[in-house]
Amino acid sequence: MNRCLDNQSKRLAVTQLFVWLVAGLMAGASVRAENEFQQGVERYGAGGYEQAAAFFREAAAAAPAAGTLHNLGNAEWQCGHTGPAILAWERAQWLDPFNRNTRVNLRFARKTAQLDAPELSWYEICSTWLPVNWWPWIACVSFWLAAAMLLLPGIFRRRRADWHQGLAAAGLAVFLLAIPALAGTHTRSRLGILLLKDTPLRLTPTSDAQVLARLPDGEAARIERERGGYLYVRASNAAGWIERAQFGSISSGR
Repeated sequence: MNRCLDNQSKRLAVTQLFVWLVAGLMAGASVRAENEFQQGVERYGAGGYEQAAAFFREAAAAAPAAGTLHNLGNAEWQCGHTGPAILAWERAQWLDPFNRNTRVNLRFARKTAQLDAPELSWYEICSTWLPVNWWPWIACVSFWLAAAMLLLPGIFRRRRADWHQGLAAAGLAVFLLAIPALAGTHTRSRLGILLLKDTPLRLTPTSDAQVLARLPDGEAARIERERGGYLYVRASNAAGWIERAQFGSISSGR
């Protein structure tokens, strides 16, 4: 019995140590991101846009946030980096589609650079109505709400009231509406931005392949295939292979 208690105490101590370690790492990343963000704001206010972009980039890597990415886009734009600026604003919208300033900046940048916004299907448009992290929660909560309203009255041997059925119907309706948005989030994660000026679009995934076209930085493209260090992407008027380093995904997952 004593040995069993000792083993349980050890497991509990290890679990607590792991929780404290994870919490400490998260707190450290948050503090580091805040420090980098403040330094970026100071450099931006002083006109040091290259340094500001570097600080905002470090802050976004430590703790991705829509505000940090919005400011990163501003700094990159001031540096004349159209592709990285549009990518940063797209990533900010991915996290927070409610920010009007980010939408205005994207429209202005694309109009200035004579670029088209990416073409979205109807379910991808639905996925832009709310932050992408909200859709899984909405689908999960609405599904279990509907299930609970249908099953719990029977489990507790109570008569199913009208409000049970109403909540179940509402939960099921919200769940069904969230499914297209979840699909749109998945397919929209294949979208990205070309980062370099005159990005060569190649016939095959090799460095000596024939160049089919050269695309401007800031052009939106969609990944269709991947092979090694190359991506097969489709832009508005052309498709071909580009190097992976020349492409930035709006979902920050690549």
